[in-house]
Amino acid sequence: MATVPIIWTPPRLSLSVLPETWINSPWTLSGIMLSEGNHIMSGQQNSVPRSVSPTILVVDDEPSITKLCKTILQQVGFLVLEADGSSEALKICTQHEGPIDLLLTDLILPPPGFQLASSSNQFPHVHGHELALRALRMRKNLRVVLMSGNIDKDLAGYGVRRGDLPFLPKPFDQQALVALVRQTLQAPLPSIERLTEGPLGVPKVGDGWVD
Repeated sequence: MATVPIIWTPPRLSLSVLPETWINSPWTLSGIMLSEGNHIMSGQQNSVPRSVSPTILVVDDEPSITKLCKTILQQVGFLVLEADGSSEALKICTQHEGPIDLLLTDLILPPPGFQLASSSNQFPHVHGHELALRALRMRKNLRVVLMSGNIDKDLAGYGVRRGDLPFLPKPFDQQALVALVRQTLQAPLPSIERLTEGPLGVPKVGDGWVD
């Protein structure tokens, strides 16, 4: 007796009757015709485009802090560039071909030797606030977070007003760092005009190191 093949036609299912864990699963469903008319092919990956991970530039003269920030941020999916001072950071801002979404820098960045920032030096050793201003001029879509171990003293010493830029006090834990970085990435871009306004008697843009 001849064998008659049995052909099974997959039912047309609505998304509303599929378990949510199936719909959001990274694996695909094979052989199901959805009510919208889209056929999910076997082995085909989710076609929803994924956004590129933001790139963070971490700047600190203490390698242990730089390494800690890099490790924490990479673990949650960020791309991380690192620099041990303002000179290297400015070079990265100039030469890096991809985007840099956020600058995370220590406010106090001691230079290898005392020097004044000069207009003829493209990559000077400057403090973190001045680095932020120079980087913002190079990277129009850049956001900034400052770090310091003594907020009130350091802000006053460099003429930085509270509220001008997000500030991360040292020491910090992983949750605080990640939360502030994510919050800052969603915030409006900083205004260079506002950052360069300051009361008389405090460092201005281009003053370089003032001790």
